[in-house]
Formats: sequence, structure tokens, C-alpha cells
Amino acid sequence: MTDYLADVQKYDSGADQAVVSKIVKHLGIALRNRDSSLVSASDPAELARVKEKWCGKKLGVTGADADAAIDAAAKAMAADRSKSRVTFYYLVAKNLGKLETV
Repeated sequence: MTDYLADVQKYDSGADQAVVSKIVKHLGIALRNRDSSLVSASDPAELARVKEKWCGKKLGVTGADADAAIDAAAKAMAADRSKSRVTFYYLVAKNLGKLETV
């Protein structure tokens, strides 16, 4: 858990551990596999999945707002070759102002 929090804090020094914990719990089994624990920001199918499953189903945001939040998270993490799914989802939720609903 501390590894996830530390990674999120690289992008948001005031990250709330409770929010990060909720994201980790939501992702569950996906975090056990290295490949599924990372987000490929260059894969349109991957980003569509993030938009549908995370933005749409979990956060209730679709359309251009979801696209903008995903794009902002991808740009914020551009220097990081291995983009943690937990951190990516956290940044998307933060960009949408939905951290409290996670």
C-alpha cells in the first residue's frame, strides 16, 4: 500500500491515503499482474477502457470531460514509462474533481 501512495505522491504531494486505498481495493485482482497493473497511455483501446469502466461506471463522467481528464493524467505521467494504474486512476479522478466519490 505504501508503494502506491508514494507513487501517487510524486504527482500530488497531498494525496489522501484513504482515497488511494479505495482505488487499490476497487482494482483488486488487476494489481496482481504487472501488465494489468500498468496503464498504456499510447493504446487507444486501453484509454477507452479507462474512460468506460473508471470514468463512466465508477465516477459517472463520460464524453469530453472524461477524455480531458484522461489526457491530463497521461500528460502528467508522460515521463514515467511504467504508469501505475492506481496513480493514473487517482489523477483522472482528481482532474474530474471526483476524489471524494471514489
